[in-house]
Amino acid sequence: MSERTGEQVDGRTADRQRWRAFGVCVAVAALTILDLSKVNVGLPSIEQSLHATSSSLQLIVAGYALAFGLALVPAGRLGDLTNRRRLFVVGLVAFTVSSLLCALAPTIEVLTITRILQGFAAGTQMPQVIGLVQQLFRGEERGRAFGLFGAVIGVSTALGPTIGGGLIALGGEQDGWRLLFWMNVPLGVAALVAAWRLLPRGDQGRATDRELDVVGILLLGVAIVALMLPFVTTSGGGGSAARWLWLAVSAVFLVGFVLWEQGYKRRGKSPVVHFELFRRSSYRNGLAIVAVYFAALPASFLMVTLYLQEGLGLAPVFAGMVSIPFAITSAVGSYVGGRLVNRIGRALVVAGLGAVVVGFVLLMLAAVLTPPEVTPWAMAGAFLVGGLGGGFVVSPNQTLTLAEVPVEQSGVAGSMQQLGQRVGTAIGTAVATSIFYGIVRSESAGSGGGAGAGGRLDAYHDAFRSGTTFTVSLIAVALVLAVADLVVRRRAAAREGDRRAGDRGEGDRGGVPEGQHGAEAGRQD
Repeated sequence: MSERTGEQVDGRTADRQRWRAFGVCVAVAALTILDLSKVNVGLPSIEQSLHATSSSLQLIVAGYALAFGLALVPAGRLGDLTNRRRLFVVGLVAFTVSSLLCALAPTIEVLTITRILQGFAAGTQMPQVIGLVQQLFRGEERGRAFGLFGAVIGVSTALGPTIGGGLIALGGEQDGWRLLFWMNVPLGVAALVAAWRLLPRGDQGRATDRELDVVGILLLGVAIVALMLPFVTTSGGGGSAARWLWLAVSAVFLVGFVLWEQGYKRRGKSPVVHFELFRRSSYRNGLAIVAVYFAALPASFLMVTLYLQEGLGLAPVFAGMVSIPFAITSAVGSYVGGRLVNRIGRALVVAGLGAVVVGFVLLMLAAVLTPPEVTPWAMAGAFLVGGLGGGFVVSPNQTLTLAEVPVEQSGVAGSMQQLGQRVGTAIGTAVATSIFYGIVRSESAGSGGGAGAGGRLDAYHDAFRSGTTFTVSLIAVALVLAVADLVVRRRAAAREGDRRAGDRGEGDRGGVPEGQHGAEAGRQD
């Protein structure tokens, strides 16, 4: 009796330790995701304080996104090969130090360099977070963990503009942007202490292969940079068409990467990316869904911010508050979805994407059909619907995508998923902002700048309508992909059921007791 009680106590202690470690991982992931959105609000303050040009400001945003995406796959591979805890701590130290340097930057050139370093640090941490979640949890617990993870990330994404606007208001237009980076320093130090104490030190299901494919990492790195560069340097203000030649460069290096990896594996060595992962339909389809979805979501948030600030003239902090309902319902949806995903499966993601489509259509109607004084409230109401659907998309999709991935490959598998998000975000944001600003400029020029406030607002109505039509179309594509995956899964389940039924029939002929078949059928169902 006492031994059993001791085992129960030890089990509860181990559970608490795992969930505390998970809390550290999620907190640090939220910190890095916040920096993708809150800094955008501070760009006017940076421009005023450091006398930055528009190209310099674009590089502040693009440098972080590029570095983040570039670090993901090699960092995931290093974490799988060596020690995720150690790499997590290294990335967190680098993120905290680079945030401090950003806050102290005396010139725009220094801020640009330190911002790129910050992006590398964030990209180093994120694969370790995904790998550690895979390492710490199994089965339904993993679904719940990813549900909480998605809830926190959803809140961070939606609250980024609000937090950024509040810090700008607190610090003033001249130097308020520095608070955006100062915020990370004490939070990073606290997270570092917690990580050192709580993250697991034991076995992580380490891969048997020990090679680090440096050539493959370099080839993939160039392909990623060349793919993202023309998109992250697009701000809706035109630019040289020659930048799109980088896409051809990306294609060349991507082909070179695939050929090198295949040859590397034939020589008996372990490549950066195990292409066997893509033979799993659950992983392949999940990556496609999340890439298309993230091409739409951040672009939609950016257009909402632009419309409310530039079209309606709202202050940054109030423009950011409009997305708070999305954060709340997304958090609830992610938590509930994490508990339901193992029972409902891909159908949950299908329902979530359908709700997001409805919510964002309502968002567009609220923006263009309501009086200006009512518009922010109407858009906030539409975000309630979209947020709930979004909570049923990201976390359940992550659970389903990584369900069949071996733990020893979870770091690089998770980093590929994050890379899909970053690439999707870069492409979607570039296209959406080009549509938005292109319409605003053309209609303003057509009216000769003399149409007054009403004509100016009409231009922003048209711009938001067209940009949101594009992002809703992307979400609809993700919905089609999810439905296709659902059909594939159900057909596979039906074939498996027929095969097992056939096996049971043969067992009956062989004299296996009937009751045993019923028990097996119950377990399989």
